[in-house]
Amino acid sequence: MIALLQGATDTANQLVDTANNLTQAVTTAPPELHFIDLLFKGGWVMLPLAFLAFLGLVIFVERYLTIRKASKTESNLMLQIKQYIHDGRLENAIALCRNNNSPLARMLEKGLKRIGRPIKDIEAAIENNGKLEVSKLEKNIGVLGIIAGIAPMLGFVGTIIGVITIFHDVSIKGAIEIGTISGGLYTKMITSATGLIIGIIAYVLYHILNMMVERIILRMETDAIEFIDLLEEPGK
Repeated sequence: MIALLQGATDTANQLVDTANNLTQAVTTAPPELHFIDLLFKGGWVMLPLAFLAFLGLVIFVERYLTIRKASKTESNLMLQIKQYIHDGRLENAIALCRNNNSPLARMLEKGLKRIGRPIKDIEAAIENNGKLEVSKLEKNIGVLGIIAGIAPMLGFVGTIIGVITIFHDVSIKGAIEIGTISGGLYTKMITSATGLIIGIIAYVLYHILNMMVERIILRMETDAIEFIDLLEEPGK
């Protein structure tokens, strides 16, 4: 009987020790790092980085919607213009371009309005109008390229300022504490990481918009050449 009581006592003591160890492990567990908390620890440099991120997003959305709308042109626009020119219905062709309301249509409308003049004059009018339409599509896209270059550098500036502050504090205290240096340094590296992320995203968005514009330019050049060839056909 005494042996049974002794065994039960030992088992109870082991359970208590296990519970105490688990409680200590939970108590001493390192606090979790949350993304929002890290951002706030980045310091004042995070404010201009947040502004750059917001500005880049606004520019991309606005330009993306504008360029996508400009790229939606009737697939048979050039075929209809050809038919109207062959039939001698120039006013119908001009009205078709005016109602289409796209960069390509506006460019062809300039050429249609100058039919009867020398081909070189028509080519010059189409080329000048095409450049104007392209400049409208490329409006503010260059800002994304600037953000892609500035954001990483601004992030590095924040990190360097943080490191300077850390070593300034060390020089005042006269002692090097690993905890203080490592704890302060990892929070200052947040600005570099944030700047790099914003820069990479802005760089990708910048090239996405440029590729969209280049597709429109290629289509405009192709249709402009086809339009000039149509005017140069015998009997025109």
